[in-house]
Amino acid sequence: MTTVLICDDRRSVREGLTRVMSAVPGVSRIDCVAHGDELLARYSRQPVDVVLVGTQRAVPTGVEATRRLVSANHQANVIVFGAPDDAGSIAAAIAGGARGYLRWDASRPELVAALAHTLASTSVPSPRQPSDPGVQLTERELQVLRGMSQGKSNGQIGRELYLSEDTVKTHARRLFRKLGVRDRAQAVAHGFRRGLVS
Repeated sequence: MTTVLICDDRRSVREGLTRVMSAVPGVSRIDCVAHGDELLARYSRQPVDVVLVGTQRAVPTGVEATRRLVSANHQANVIVFGAPDDAGSIAAAIAGGARGYLRWDASRPELVAALAHTLASTSVPSPRQPSDPGVQLTERELQVLRGMSQGKSNGQIGRELYLSEDTVKTHARRLFRKLGVRDRAQAVAHGFRRGLVS
């Protein structure tokens, strides 16, 4: 049986995740905390199998809570939740030690399936696997991915690389296809895990 701890300062999010988690087979206990200090204190008293931490755009609390927990407890299995277009927060959380992430906008079946897989392997699967796991990104695709990892918009990336926004979007679609991901957040998290960005 698996124990889960949810950390998010929004009550509605904690309650929603608790309802979803209760539908995942094998989950025996779900606890919730609102802040990073509570998370550290609760985990130190009673470690759990998986910690779910919410992230918000331009709000560092979730990322900081992840970093502090993993720094103090290297064995902690942290999965972050975030908006699909908030690559900056998710990338920072992955860099801070999170094992993976899930999108806020995932459908309920997708969320339950991803959580069940996470609980089994402590690793979040990509929705689709690349056809060739050894595929290499071009230098331009890597530049676009690095820009995404810094939270830059397509327009900002284009201005830095002297490309049109449409060209950046084309490179982004190609790297999504190569990595087997669906959006910027997944691409950035995948890039961190594979060492493509740092």
